[in-house]
Amino acid sequence: MIAKISWPKNTITSECFRRIGYFKRRSKSNKMSAFIEETKSLLPRIAFIACGCFSPPTPMHLRMFEIAKDHFEMQGTHRVVGGIISPTHDSYGKKGLASALDRCAMVKLATQSSNWIRLSDWEVHQNQWMRTQAVLQHHQNYINNHINSGGAGGGDGEDTHLAGWLPRGLHDSRDPVHLKLLCGADLLESFAVPGLWAEADIEDIVANHGLVVITRAGSNPGKFIFDSDILTKYQSNITLITNWVPNEVSSSLIRRLLGRGQSVKYLLDDLVLEYIKRQRLFNFKSKYITDAVRPNHLLFNHAYTDQLEQDMDESDTPSPQLQHTPTSRVFCCGDVPLRGSKVLRSGPGQAVQVITMQADEKEESQAKKQKISQVQL
Repeated sequence: MIAKISWPKNTITSECFRRIGYFKRRSKSNKMSAFIEETKSLLPRIAFIACGCFSPPTPMHLRMFEIAKDHFEMQGTHRVVGGIISPTHDSYGKKGLASALDRCAMVKLATQSSNWIRLSDWEVHQNQWMRTQAVLQHHQNYINNHINSGGAGGGDGEDTHLAGWLPRGLHDSRDPVHLKLLCGADLLESFAVPGLWAEADIEDIVANHGLVVITRAGSNPGKFIFDSDILTKYQSNITLITNWVPNEVSSSLIRRLLGRGQSVKYLLDDLVLEYIKRQRLFNFKSKYITDAVRPNHLLFNHAYTDQLEQDMDESDTPSPQLQHTPTSRVFCCGDVPLRGSKVLRSGPGQAVQVITMQADEKEESQAKKQKISQVQL
């Protein structure tokens, strides 16, 4: 007698169809993704450059790059390949202008988390202040030469003094990269200030490079374009982008707060703020930390590294095994109490405790100090 075996045909069949459908959808999705990437690669390539003091660089300076990149990617008209920050020369002489070395160091620290915004220190290494048009033209020429030479003069795998700011992968294609000036609406308005800009420079910037203007909600930048014959003539080269998430924290506001001894925590990148404190920039004041209680080993070496233009990568991330330094405490009078104890003023002559930094607090900020020290060795 032969036993009859019953196979769960329906179960097997449905599972097979389910898997086949999954792989078909996956294959279709992969093909669609590849098609989208191929389409993006055919778009005209652009890069942004922002010129200014950056004394200090604020989050809004960097947000402008992200806002502009989002705009062009959502429009699907261009492919953004890089962003460049070019601090102005020391001879610009603006009030509150920190030294070029300090400003470059702060920009370097502020852009550590970005994989496409880079510092160019070419302008600060010139013999004198450079006009914005000249800065734009230099960087555009360098990009053109880099692409046309197939990467000669500083490839993607190495940085030279001038090439550290170059976007990666430029010579993967011979397609040109159009460098545009990224700015706020205040720069657009400054074109109308008599004697501030040479008309030839304005025309060259707008006609040959183009403007990407980040404006505030409720502003009317179109009126400034209408009032200018030059801007109206080349208005097709001006991209106006509204920032719907306003941020009014400016460099001048940061300097004012620091000079008053007020907190700017969460208004600046933590590493930039640590750098300002260590270097005592912008008349930095503190109600709690003075020269008498500042440990000498925390003072920065003011010499600027010769390799500032090199990009920081994952190898620059500090080791998780942080080194602990001895606890540093200072009291205006009285003995040092046990750790964690509180000293209260109960009468004249009693001790008032001033703690600069506990050992556990140092552990929290040690990573920041190590990152900063890489810029300041």
